[in-house]
Amino acid sequence: EHRIMYSVYLKRLSEAIPSFVIRHCSLVIPCSFTRGLSRKMKKINTYRLAFLTIALLGALALGGCKDRESIAKTTGTANEPPAIPVSVLEIKPTAMRDVVYLPGTTEAYEDVKVAANTSGRVEWIGLREGQTVKKGERLAKIDVSALKASLEHARAAYQLAHDLCERRRRLYQNKIIAQEELDQSETQLKLAAADLAQVKVRYNHGFPASPITGIVNHLYVDVGEYADVGKPIADIVNIDRIKINVRVPELDVRYVKKGQPTPIKIDAFADRTIHGTVEFVAFKADPATKTFLVRSVIDNPAHDIRPGMIGRVAFVRRSIPDAVAVPLFAIVDKGGERIVFVAKDGVAESRVVSIGVIEADRVQITSGLDVGDHLIVRGHTEVEDGMQVISK
Repeated sequence: EHRIMYSVYLKRLSEAIPSFVIRHCSLVIPCSFTRGLSRKMKKINTYRLAFLTIALLGALALGGCKDRESIAKTTGTANEPPAIPVSVLEIKPTAMRDVVYLPGTTEAYEDVKVAANTSGRVEWIGLREGQTVKKGERLAKIDVSALKASLEHARAAYQLAHDLCERRRRLYQNKIIAQEELDQSETQLKLAAADLAQVKVRYNHGFPASPITGIVNHLYVDVGEYADVGKPIADIVNIDRIKINVRVPELDVRYVKKGQPTPIKIDAFADRTIHGTVEFVAFKADPATKTFLVRSVIDNPAHDIRPGMIGRVAFVRRSIPDAVAVPLFAIVDKGGERIVFVAKDGVAESRVVSIGVIEADRVQITSGLDVGDHLIVRGHTEVEDGMQVISK
């Protein structure tokens, strides 16, 4: 049984090591067959067994190296990193606009503070805050009892002068009185009419009215308070239309014309673009800022845009119908240069680019890219110039 095992052992070794090692194997026997041999023979066999083990390990190592070399020659990928998967975008002509965005604050199209023109106690307030008021509608009543008597006196004086003038006109027609007497009566009538009109104005000052159609934004007095001349009674706003004023630099004011449409973004309504129209362009610059006031107007029938909101008005400088445009995120800053990567024949190629107009999340490339190039837009941060890439 031991001899059979020994033969199998030698056969397996002969398949793995050169023939010169096999010749030495014939001198090596298992320990079970050396019990009757001398110690010297055991020592020799021990040395040869060690030599056989070292030779076997060396042969196996050489065989492994040859196997790896043959695999490398077959696959051709020895020491080469795998291709990096990327996504590409073919460059095509794109329409772009050179737009300047300027901040501004919304204002009511009309905003009027109605003040008292006479002094007295407030007896009545006809409207409340938030209510709509028509032009000419009375807002409040101020005590003008002292003027009421003056008004009645002026009316009586006017009526007397009117009746006297009519009688003298008939007498003059009948040639009973002279022309001078008729002229005197007509003059007295005119003076009485002027006095009556003056008293009426003073009396009507006790009933302050709205000069515009709008909404009562704020009331400054309550019933029973004393109103002084010039003291505000109410604030009336017209927000059927909204205006937004912006300051345009002198280099850009030449692009702005009256009647020009202006897309407007209001921070409170970030999900929509509001369309306005340029109503006024200042003819003189502000001395302090060297900017020009430009007013845009927005239709606001729903009254959802309110005065005091922050917005940005867009003014189009020029349009570019066939720009080479790329996403902003595709540009990588390296060493102070703007770099993009294109895929060409399965290899990443870096390009130094120059940029022009920026619109939203796109940027115009003025040099470094051409129509038809395949721009790497995903995986571009993981590649370097010359790396193997594969498009997904």
